[in-house]
Amino acid sequence: MQKSLKKLRVGRIRYLNVLPIYHPLETGLLGENFDLVYGTPAELNEQMDAGNLDVSSCSSFEYARHPEKYFLLPDIAIGSSGPVMSVLLISQKPISELGGEEILTTAQSHTSAALLRMLFRDCLKLDVSYKTGSVSDFIDQGDLPTAALCIGDEALRLRNDDRYPYRLDLGEAWREWTGLPFIFGVWIVSRKSVESGCFTQDPAELFRNAKNWGDENIEQVIGLAEKAGYMDTEGLTQYFQSLVYDLGEEEQKGLRLFFKRLAEAKEIPSVPELEFYSHQC
Repeated sequence: MQKSLKKLRVGRIRYLNVLPIYHPLETGLLGENFDLVYGTPAELNEQMDAGNLDVSSCSSFEYARHPEKYFLLPDIAIGSSGPVMSVLLISQKPISELGGEEILTTAQSHTSAALLRMLFRDCLKLDVSYKTGSVSDFIDQGDLPTAALCIGDEALRLRNDDRYPYRLDLGEAWREWTGLPFIFGVWIVSRKSVESGCFTQDPAELFRNAKNWGDENIEQVIGLAEKAGYMDTEGLTQYFQSLVYDLGEEEQKGLRLFFKRLAEAKEIPSVPELEFYSHQC
């Protein structure tokens, strides 16, 4: 019996870094055979885990935790091959002097928090403790943490804050440590959604077209991003050039190494295979 068609439920991270990919979806440039749901990486992880979304940008860590629930979309990711600029540890003292300190970590990204723990434990070899909370809330209340992990638009806003003269760019730190790109987020498709019916829109084709549109219209994207007020045109040009949207051979090597080290640290049960979605209707 033929499966009935269903409209894609698509997760959309509320950050500037994915604007090149989601702007053509939000404005109808690629049709309207989908519904967008907005959230932080952690919120979208939960929505995917609960089966409330069909496809979404999600933390790499979420895929590693539940590979049996998801397929990866081919050749699309969000990461860096050097400084990422929007995943930062900001600190009141030199990073090398943070041993014994408590670090405030955002609850918005499981991948960034896991990478930070990995860097301190295995690369910097500093013994620190962690607490989770809203970095902006603490700072706005005048309760300044000694060091804090901030991501996305919050990191762009705080990256030049004079109260935090020391910074560790997590993408750059990983690259210097391993020589590989770091993939913070991937696009995943729910296996349950694939099994339950055909989509009115092939998610792999949709995001391939969205990524291509972003590549071809990056100057327009930069103009839109400038309205957020975090950086000028020059800064935004540098920012988007620093980002990696591919999931090619080198990016997959970096992702597999991250998963291997997560498994060694017992943060995930085992190293997952990278299984990619293919259109089945």
